[in-house]
Amino acid sequence: MATISRRAYAEMFGPTVGDRLRLADTGLVVEVEDDYTLRAGGYGEEVKFGGGKTIRDGMAQSQQTRAAGAVDTVMTNALIVDHWGIVKADIGLKDGRIVAIGKAGNPDTQSGVDIVIGPGTEIISCEGNIVTAGGIDSHIHFICPQQIDEALASGITTMLGGGTGPATGTLATTCTPGAWHIERMLQAADAFPMNLGFLGKGNTSLPQALHEQVEAGVIGLKLHEDWGTTPAAISNCLDVAEATDVQVAIHSDTLNESGFV
Repeated sequence: MATISRRAYAEMFGPTVGDRLRLADTGLVVEVEDDYTLRAGGYGEEVKFGGGKTIRDGMAQSQQTRAAGAVDTVMTNALIVDHWGIVKADIGLKDGRIVAIGKAGNPDTQSGVDIVIGPGTEIISCEGNIVTAGGIDSHIHFICPQQIDEALASGITTMLGGGTGPATGTLATTCTPGAWHIERMLQAADAFPMNLGFLGKGNTSLPQALHEQVEAGVIGLKLHEDWGTTPAAISNCLDVAEATDVQVAIHSDTLNESGFV
């Protein structure tokens, strides 16, 4: 049987069981605990796209249609780092969502395949890359759309906060005040590959305006000292949040106008 060195294997297919690698420029080292791509019976059945590689008609690409079970996209030979483990695997996507983590290929020619590659399947090569859960930015002033580009480049996939763009209120507080602004921000959010959640302004002593914002689509309400975080506003906001099942974010009253929160 032909063999290649462990280093050559890692360079072509990514690390496998027992390999250890340092995370970027940190002192953290992870070890691959399992390799799902070996379910076909061992090394030699990995899938890889490119000239002279294996994802080709009649080899690791089957004849199955999407309706018959082939996935839309396969991320090949990814190193998954998650709370449940550190494993090497192929990842199947369908309808824009992860539907399987396991061994991709052609079930007509390979054993152990649980992610079917068909003629309609696209490939994303993940050899040498880590796939992990995205980060959450829980305090963002939505000032400009370029923030999303920076966030994605840093591994952020969810941004929670408030704002309406480069407005004075947005620069100071994370509130998207009023139904009109909320609707416009939700409309703008459709253009970006980011999970976005908006907080309405919670600073008022009466409930009507808060209910109006919740009905417009905010995920929560923000109390900020710059808008007057009085005891009456705090109590009213918490009551509305309890009644409508949304969260409240409170910015401590460092101005000490009404006592510290």
